[in-house]
Amino acid sequence: MKDGGGIVKLDLPLIAENGAVVPVSVDVTSPMTPANHVKTIYVVADKNRIPVVFRTTLGPEAGQAAVGATIRLGETGDVRAIVEQSDGTLLAVKREVKVTVGGCGG
Repeated sequence: MKDGGGIVKLDLPLIAENGAVVPVSVDVTSPMTPANHVKTIYVVADKNRIPVVFRTTLGPEAGQAAVGATIRLGETGDVRAIVEQSDGTLLAVKREVKVTVGGCGG
């Protein structure tokens, strides 16, 4: 897995007042051509009971590799965006999010 800094942009708040509703977006700089495109975007919350909180599959037809969602975080910890490219390369970025009220019923 390679460092995706400069290619993958992970946007989410540094402090989540309510872990049940945390907005997240991932933007990837990619040509999105048949030979070179983003295949899958994962959002992983390391400390959640079920760490993979979001997954989407893209193809070159998407034209742009950008997704947004609302996720749940059970506690303070790292959130990662992992991007799988069409050649199998994995790129990752992470950001710590402080959760003041957990959102996973724990």
